[in-house]
Amino acid sequence: MSKRLYFLVPDLDTCKVIVNELKDFGIPESQTHVIGNHFTPLDGLHEASFLQKSEFTHGVEEGLGVGGAAGLLGGLLAATFPPAGLVLGGGALLASTLAGAGLGAVISAIIAKDIPNRKLEAFEDAISEGELLLLVDVPKRQINKLVDIIRGHHPEVEIGMTTPSPSLGKSKPA
Repeated sequence: MSKRLYFLVPDLDTCKVIVNELKDFGIPESQTHVIGNHFTPLDGLHEASFLQKSEFTHGVEEGLGVGGAAGLLGGLLAATFPPAGLVLGGGALLASTLAGAGLGAVISAIIAKDIPNRKLEAFEDAISEGELLLLVDVPKRQINKLVDIIRGHHPEVEIGMTTPSPSLGKSKPA
């Protein structure tokens, strides 16, 4: 089981030093994710993915649920009050539910792709001022040692922790 540590780093050089030391400790670069503003080049650092920076995943999940419910309701209405001469059964109900879920997921994903991840709101001001948010996925047994490494370079850092979700890079609060 792993945890995701997240914390702000004051500048690019400090971030590179921390990431390199984490690599030396055995944390692969693919388990570090950096979020910065548009003006900070992340030279050689593993940038956080689109899924980690946006509400895309949440939008797809919401769209599936709402669209599926709307499709189910539409299918029930069509089966209860069918058009003249048409007999609708379970297949039509299933088809309308799946169509609603698919359409809801697509529409919600299109909308949510441009919405910043709400878990990052607390860091927006610092990121816009040039700080970097570093996310590190680590095994539970290594957390204390890694916190010591991080504090060695940035003693006043406040480190948060979540549990990375296996689905699409989304995290749940610990």
